Amino acid sequence: MLRETFNGAAELYDRARPGYPPALVAELARMTGLGPDSRVLEVGPGTGQLTRDLARFGCHITAVELGDAMAAVARRRLGAFPHVDVRTAEFEGWPLPEEPFDVLACATAFHWIDPAVRVEKAADALRAGGHLAVVVTHHVAGGSTDFFAEAQDCYERWDPATPPGLRLRPSSEIVPDTEEFENCLRLGDVRVTRFEQDITHTADQYIDVLLTYSGHRALDSTRRDGLLACLRDLIETRHGGRVTKRYLHELIVATRVSP
Repeated sequence: MLRETFNGAAELYDRARPGYPPALVAELARMTGLGPDSRVLEVGPGTGQLTRDLARFGCHITAVELGDAMAAVARRRLGAFPHVDVRTAEFEGWPLPEEPFDVLACATAFHWIDPAVRVEKAADALRAGGHLAVVVTHHVAGGSTDFFAEAQDCYERWDPATPPGLRLRPSSEIVPDTEEFENCLRLGDVRVTRFEQDITHTADQYIDVLLTYSGHRALDSTRRDGLLACLRDLIETRHGGRVTKRYLHELIVATRVSP
């Protein structure tokens, strides 16, 4: 399964994946009332990119991570936070504790959870008045726009699944998808806040980021090596050895209503 490909690159994932904008973290904390007394369930923490930010509020966090290697890195990286407990388990089958949580957070991982389970189980996990906070990340137009247009040739040559003429869309064209949250009768007051960030990468850094993406990791080695070599050559010979990538993060927060 594609969602399991990350586990084979846990150390690289921890080193290469960018964190989340401080303004997003601050808004998540504000909207959910996060504080030292909060009980937080984080689903799919990876190696703890968001977990570390949440832990600084002093809250008690149970983080449920599917990949054993990812969970091991997260435990090491979160060792300074005694109130964080990283569990290795698949969320769909993980038994919820009797005491409900104040917040369930999931950053750039909600789409990997079984859609038949994820929203209802999230509601099950929360107390009345608790909050579901989901971060959805999009790759959008911006930054080194010429590079991303030229990179399409590399993808069309080496990745047969690439649609011809594919281009990144501007963030203004990305419409938030909140239907599944709004359709859950036990969730209400669904709100979306959007944050953009530009991150500049050297050629090595950009290749490392790509090697943490499931689609790139799923390519056979010949195609993957050819694709990455093509992109590296493009960065180094036509873009001065650096490219800037733009990310759009949507923070979706819903409130658990009384049964």
